[in-house]
Amino acid sequence: MNMQVATSADGLRTLSHFVDGNLRAGASGRFGQVFNPATGQVSARVSFASTQETQMAIAAARKALPSWAATPPVQRARVMFRFKALMEAHIDELAAIITSEHGKVQSDARGEVSRGLEVVEFACGIPHLLKGEFSDDVGRAIDSWSLRQPVGVCAGITPFNFPAMVPLWMFPIALACGNTFVLKPSEKDPSCALRMAQLLSEAGLPAGVFNVVNGDRESVDALLSHPDVAAVSFVGSTPIAQHIYETAARHGKRVQALGGAKNHMVVMPDANPKLVAQALMGAAFGSAGERCMAISVAVAVGNAGDRLVEELRPMIAALKIGNGADSAVEMGPLVTREHMERVRGYIDIGVQEGATLVVDGRSQSVPGHEQGFYLGATLLDHVKTHMRVYKEEIFGPVLAIVRVPDLASALKLIEEHEFGNGTSIYTNDGDAARTFCHQVQAGMVGVNVPIPVPMAFHSFGGWKRSLFGDLHVHGPDGVRFYTRMKTMTARWPTGIRSVAEYVMPVMK
Repeated sequence: MNMQVATSADGLRTLSHFVDGNLRAGASGRFGQVFNPATGQVSARVSFASTQETQMAIAAARKALPSWAATPPVQRARVMFRFKALMEAHIDELAAIITSEHGKVQSDARGEVSRGLEVVEFACGIPHLLKGEFSDDVGRAIDSWSLRQPVGVCAGITPFNFPAMVPLWMFPIALACGNTFVLKPSEKDPSCALRMAQLLSEAGLPAGVFNVVNGDRESVDALLSHPDVAAVSFVGSTPIAQHIYETAARHGKRVQALGGAKNHMVVMPDANPKLVAQALMGAAFGSAGERCMAISVAVAVGNAGDRLVEELRPMIAALKIGNGADSAVEMGPLVTREHMERVRGYIDIGVQEGATLVVDGRSQSVPGHEQGFYLGATLLDHVKTHMRVYKEEIFGPVLAIVRVPDLASALKLIEEHEFGNGTSIYTNDGDAARTFCHQVQAGMVGVNVPIPVPMAFHSFGGWKRSLFGDLHVHGPDGVRFYTRMKTMTARWPTGIRSVAEYVMPVMK
């Protein structure tokens, strides 16, 4: 199926919306540009939905809701099984789409789709996951039981860095629970969401159950304020997450809004510096650092710092940077020129603030792709906690090393940071690892694991200003978020008492 609905006068593809089971051309007259980050060239334009167009998608979801909610969970699961098979059959196509619009290397793009598919696998078990509880004889001749029911029309607002995985954290569970869904993907790389919508349709999902609207703040605000939207899921920066949370909650919706991160890796003196450096290369520079779980701060404890820098310097110099479509490349470009310049500006700030610039990636250039959005891996040492490069989320291939005397100081450092998304410790000391796991103030923790992203049957989410809302995404919290609990208490006619009672019922 073709995501292209029109071609502009200059030959560019025009990406549309997916509403009520069909691709629908935008009518607002507003468009955004989609780039190939490797070349710096515009590859498509994307329609920006108006409020009215967003409302049409919500209306389609609302119309489809009663029938889909009444569909037995086992039949909803079978749609998920078919969707999973189609996603697996098209994984190379999806990875190529992601690379062409985001820039990450294709092996990383395939990994992203695979991690998203784990959530689809989890959602396939929805008949079991929706089972309620039953209590016999809570009172004389009285039984009580509970069940979970869908909340209604749900919305997902997702970021550019994982155009497949983050939406897949949301809609498979929401759909399996019997909800309908409107997805607003990032306007920077919208094609993957449209392709997944088509695959869902091929899997047998009824029209209107899943919809995609592309756009900017106008479409987002329409989703946040519309009375027919019952729940909103979001992943992005902390300021936007807070806006999403406050606005949607003010309109009576349940919200999970995941925000920014500044993930620390604590390196103990007993850790193998070569193994740590290898872990940091992938955790800090994979996907050009454009991951909410990227390690952006290495906290070197005791004498670990000098050995770590010694190992990292040649590894960074050998890092293969280029077009993500090249299988030999290890790190691709950043998503847009504006974002590249923003990250470059942080390196400038770090130098001005007094950090030691060990490796400078600002002059990176790729032959044949001089207009691409490339920035080399950068290493800053002797970073202090008052510096902006330490306090703020950079979201690029910049690794800061902070030196502390002991584990207690490292834990205090993490506790005092506004973000608490993910963290890890590298050590051979079980006592240090256990202390770290129990005391660290973050939602996801790794021990000798650089990027501690939970599997789909656990839930993903941070602490502090990395999460607004009570429930994390996917896993058991995902089922809780996309359902409402209902509890019944029943007595049948033969057990009805014959006298009126005017006191609070007490089970006897």
